[in-house]
Amino acid sequence: MVVTGTHGPSGGSSVFEQAANVVRGTRLRDDLYVREIPAPGGVAHEAIALAADIRPDVAGEDSAYGNGRFILLYDPSVPEAWGGPFRIVCFAQAPLETEIGSDPLLAEVAWSWLTDALGSRRAEYHSASGTATKSLSTGFGELAAEGNGAQIELRASWTPGAGDLSKHVEAWAELLCMLGGLPPGSENVAVFGAKRGPRG
Repeated sequence: MVVTGTHGPSGGSSVFEQAANVVRGTRLRDDLYVREIPAPGGVAHEAIALAADIRPDVAGEDSAYGNGRFILLYDPSVPEAWGGPFRIVCFAQAPLETEIGSDPLLAEVAWSWLTDALGSRRAEYHSASGTATKSLSTGFGELAAEGNGAQIELRASWTPGAGDLSKHVEAWAELLCMLGGLPPGSENVAVFGAKRGPRG
């Protein structure tokens, strides 16, 4: 599918407008409902942001498989920490079976899925950083019926190198689906036992 909705840019620089149009025009697997959302203000000179839900029952509602954000930042002054005029920030989270959530190597695996996804699409990048957080929870009181739960959350940023920015969007989409239990090639295939309601 392609990105739905538009929130700019309006009167932005031609360099950023071209990059934003590439991001908007990226074709992604049908398992994802992707839309453009307002970009955070005050972080960069210009920015574009996408939100995605993995196989939502209803578009726009929280997905039981997970969701994420992709933000492309642009600053023509080339911040030293970035090492380039663009910076990508992404977020991805998904509920997990408790047994998987207790795996001591889960955080490392989640990070490797991101770097593998970037590598498989030959998306050039440098200065990557991020955190992978896993959490376990137990319901009490009115939430006792929900039992135990687990979640993985990945926050990452990197500077894209030369090349097609759509490769970076594709890599983010692949990461989301991997976290949600939908590996490459599983489009339109039923995933049994993967639907886990969010805790609240």
